[in-house]
Amino acid sequence: MSETPSLFDLDGTSRPLADRLRPRTLQEALAQDHLLAVDAAIGRMVDTQRLVSMVLWGPPGCGKTTTARLLAKEANLAFAPLSTTFSCVADLRNVFSNAKRRREVGRGTMMFVGEIHRFNRV
Repeated sequence: MSETPSLFDLDGTSRPLADRLRPRTLQEALAQDHLLAVDAAIGRMVDTQRLVSMVLWGPPGCGKTTTARLLAKEANLAFAPLSTTFSCVADLRNVFSNAKRRREVGRGTMMFVGEIHRFNRV
């Protein structure tokens, strides 16, 4: 699925530099071969289109969200990001409801929960 260019940003230069440099495919991801190569754990999951639950851990800016987004794209899954810093139970229910509707028509969903350690039990 390609992005439609904006009338006001024909060459993409108004996007932040980090966004313009972000990899668009798993093959473009740097320094992650131990995970993403065809013969590595996640690479094999992508190859068989059978992703399992996983925890991506690392410092801010190391590529956790980008990696998850690319995995969803490669596995043809809808990507549903959620930040526990700004989300509540209603947001979770909304993600679950949308995922259920997608599943009914044969499409899966990858839910990405950022900052999960900040999730409040309440």
